Amino acid sequence: MNDQLPAMNDQLLELRSLASKAENRRTETGIPRVAMVQGEIPEYMLAAVYDPMINLILQGSKTMTVGDRTLRYDPATYFVMSIELPAVGTIHPATSGAPYLALSLTLDPTVLATLLTDLPSPTPHNESEKDDSAGFSVAATTPALMDAWLRMLRLMGRPDDIAALAPVYEREILYRVLQGPHGWMLRDIAAPDTAMARISQAIQWIRRHFAEPIRVEMLAQKAAMSVSAFHRHFKAVTTLSPLQYQKRVRLLQARMLMIAGAKSVTNAAFEVGYESATQFSRDYARIFGLPPSRDTARILSETQR
Repeated sequence: MNDQLPAMNDQLLELRSLASKAENRRTETGIPRVAMVQGEIPEYMLAAVYDPMINLILQGSKTMTVGDRTLRYDPATYFVMSIELPAVGTIHPATSGAPYLALSLTLDPTVLATLLTDLPSPTPHNESEKDDSAGFSVAATTPALMDAWLRMLRLMGRPDDIAALAPVYEREILYRVLQGPHGWMLRDIAAPDTAMARISQAIQWIRRHFAEPIRVEMLAQKAAMSVSAFHRHFKAVTTLSPLQYQKRVRLLQARMLMIAGAKSVTNAAFEVGYESATQFSRDYARIFGLPPSRDTARILSETQR
């Protein structure tokens, strides 16, 4: 691996140069499902329900907290988020002061499933080797994976080649991740009968109906699992119970309604499904650290600077 370090350093430097064209927010590249980001992002924008993705850190670092679990991602590492998760992110510049830089590829289950049909059947993974929290994990990148990312990002300068080559490079990025320690995560979300896929279906239902009361028994039935098995798998994947997951989605949605929609605390609480504004305020402060009115006032003052 040491012999490969100079080549990886060169790849990383070129990727940083290409990604430095990003703005201080998620920036589309013109390549389907590929985005980049540079610099500081307001904290409230990093608290969201994240789509399944592969994220490659180029410069600086990022921490992601889902439930009670926090992981840190440093340069030349990537993380896989295999399922929609309500998370809180924090980004940090490099020790040199250089801005944070990262790339992301949003996962498309159809692309994954098509790729898997072209690959030999894998050796079944040992359940005991799985990460305790299967929804997101971090790994060191490899020269082959870095090279696929580099060829993908170079397409920004050759837009006429995107339609023909981006699908090829996307498949290669996915293939390299499939070969890595978290490859089973991609296989599980693309296969319809895995526990991961069933939990994903339940999560999508919660996200569509987050303002409605939910019954875990109904969700378990939709996932074709017993209530105990559903609860166990859901908690393993998300670090949250189904009701906790719904609460996080409600609170994140309410926060955006108050910030972007200028909704009052009471109106936002009722719109996302709370029956008590007092309970909403308690839950909100527990997750975000401040009561909703003070938190939104802080955020709005920061955005107006």
